[in-house]
Amino acid sequence: MKYQKTHKFTVISTFSGGGGSSCGYIKAGGKVLLAAEYEKNAINTYKANFPNTPIFTKDIKNLTMGTITKITNIEKYELDILDGSPPCQGFSIAGNKNVCDPRNQLYNEYVRLLKNIQPKTFVMENVKGLISGKNKVIFKDILTQLKNCGYNVKARLMNSKWYNTATSRERVIIIGVREDLKKTPSYPKPEKHTITVKEALKDTKPDYKKYLNDTVRRFAKKCKPGESLTKHHPRGSFFNYRMINPNKPLTTILKNSYNQMFFEDYRILTPNEAKIISSFPENFKLTGTEAEKFGRVGNAVPPNMINAIATHIYNNFLKD
Repeated sequence: MKYQKTHKFTVISTFSGGGGSSCGYIKAGGKVLLAAEYEKNAINTYKANFPNTPIFTKDIKNLTMGTITKITNIEKYELDILDGSPPCQGFSIAGNKNVCDPRNQLYNEYVRLLKNIQPKTFVMENVKGLISGKNKVIFKDILTQLKNCGYNVKARLMNSKWYNTATSRERVIIIGVREDLKKTPSYPKPEKHTITVKEALKDTKPDYKKYLNDTVRRFAKKCKPGESLTKHHPRGSFFNYRMINPNKPLTTILKNSYNQMFFEDYRILTPNEAKIISSFPENFKLTGTEAEKFGRVGNAVPPNMINAIATHIYNNFLKD
């Protein structure tokens, strides 16, 4: 039975995390028919914010076209956008850059689903490290496999700060358009101006106040806004600790940045503030411990960047 579309476009989200991408697609007018996620806290966060969206919580290797059709009523070729951010720990510049990390190979599951679902378009996101050093070999393999699924494919490094988001976050965004649509992938134009931390938080009050301890503050006192503590530590420690410059977009929020980003009065950035800076809606719920909440934001693709991408895809490739 053919799926009856009631929104501008339909999406299946793989490697969904807590739902950052889903926020962006929904804001652009899409409907997420199915999410696939394995990590417990991410699942809890997703359920808290999208209670009506089915979530496939088993190993993604077990997600088949038959299961997808049973859950979503979507048949092959009908889906508008397949989205996915395969885990990137082995590619990340901030990580150990282990090209043998088994998680690197999860992109093969995304390719398998793409081949089986044959959506009109797809969006695949990954870290900047995917296109540097030894990872270039994997990157080329990914592009080849995606093209072999029957798609015109392009890749571009995009920074969220140019898409209505008050934080700098670079992601490799790969867009594919099915060959029968006879269109070349393209990208949304960046905004001319960025949003500062001060502008993003102007209507947000801290949900609690927590300050750097005395040991860290001793070095923080030497920092200027925007500087890392490592510059002032004799052994270069405290690498991820950074004083926030309120008059610029925030530097990249990492999964492990909890308790490490602070204002000039040495007050630590809260997960809720990180959420707002990253363009999540005010009512978006973060679950778990404070560190897990920060991790959900640090792992997410900023919603406003996905909104810009999804709106562009709809207007240029999907709109009748």
